[in-house]
Amino acid sequence: MEFRFFETDRLIIRPTQIEDACFLLELLNTKKWIEYIGDRKVKNKEAAEEYIKNKMLPQLKRLGFSNYTIIEKEGQNKIGTVGLFDREGLGEIDIGFALLPTYEKKGFAFEASHVIKEAAFNEFGTKALFALTSENNLSSQTLLKKLGLKEIGTKKLSDSSEELLLYRIEK
Repeated sequence: MEFRFFETDRLIIRPTQIEDACFLLELLNTKKWIEYIGDRKVKNKEAAEEYIKNKMLPQLKRLGFSNYTIIEKEGQNKIGTVGLFDREGLGEIDIGFALLPTYEKKGFAFEASHVIKEAAFNEFGTKALFALTSENNLSSQTLLKKLGLKEIGTKKLSDSSEELLLYRIEK
């Protein structure tokens, strides 16, 4: 089955695959990922491959969208992820993003997230998008607002005791 990928002037955004395991291992273990998204206990390449196989690919096959690897065209570096997630405990489609620290504050997260948000509404038939972020994650909150999402309250996910800020945007 062929899945959609996206491009901007600077980026290629394609579904995350097993071949991205080493990159994903690095991203999942960055300080910000662990602090703001949570420790996924992925500590080696094999665990990263299993994470992709069990957490990302099933949703991609089921819904046609999931987690995407962001690749910088210049140099072909894998710099982050963006995705649309059928998140357990939310009951709605959640947009999320993360970059390796070297690539933050360069507009890449907005560029990739904007493309995925537009695809959610115009290609995947999503009527509303949600996002969850930690109260301390100010850069995520700023980006969500720039994407047009509005804070609508808080939400606790079943696997966490943290009260997260909940954002929403409708088509």
